[in-house]
Amino acid sequence: MGGLSLEMLKSGGPILAVLALLSIASLALIVVKTLDLWTCRSGESLRRGAIAKWAAGDTTGARAAVLSGKAPADRVTAAAMAGLQSGMPREHLVAELTRRGNAELDRMTRHIRLLELIAVISPLLGLLGTVTGMIQSFQELAAAEGAANASVLAGGIWQALLTTAAGLVVAIPAAIAASILSGRAEGAAAMIEQSVGALLVAADGHRLES
Repeated sequence: MGGLSLEMLKSGGPILAVLALLSIASLALIVVKTLDLWTCRSGESLRRGAIAKWAAGDTTGARAAVLSGKAPADRVTAAAMAGLQSGMPREHLVAELTRRGNAELDRMTRHIRLLELIAVISPLLGLLGTVTGMIQSFQELAAAEGAANASVLAGGIWQALLTTAAGLVVAIPAAIAASILSGRAEGAAAMIEQSVGALLVAADGHRLES
């Protein structure tokens, strides 16, 4: 969409202008979510080391290690360690960690659905612009009773097809980005489950040894 001239925007009518706005919104969302999810899958080795410390009995050092992390799994693991240190009943701890994990996943996937919506509606808007443009072109042809200039008719069809192309230009990057970002968020959610599960197993083992 960035390569479209002002003349093309005028030719495409209001639908092309809407697609241009959707393109800007899509690019902004892609940049914001990419930065937001940049570190969401980081710190795996840090958490493994912290859980090893917990299993060895160094609970304070283990929690300090995960508190220094930036990933959602670090935050939920730190909350799990705090709950274990405070003696919270296991069923209450699991419920609280589930709530925290869902909240982290909701934060990570926020606005990705908007990208998916842009990817869905942009081709439909483009098709709508093409259909309405073709209808207008053939109305002009019918009004001219066969005396219409072929170049004028071709120009009208070209302008109509422009909206379909623009809709695809907006939709394709949005769909690709939404898929990649969703994958990162799902991977980060899996890391939360793995880290918390490993911690609870280590805590049970340490308790049995004690």
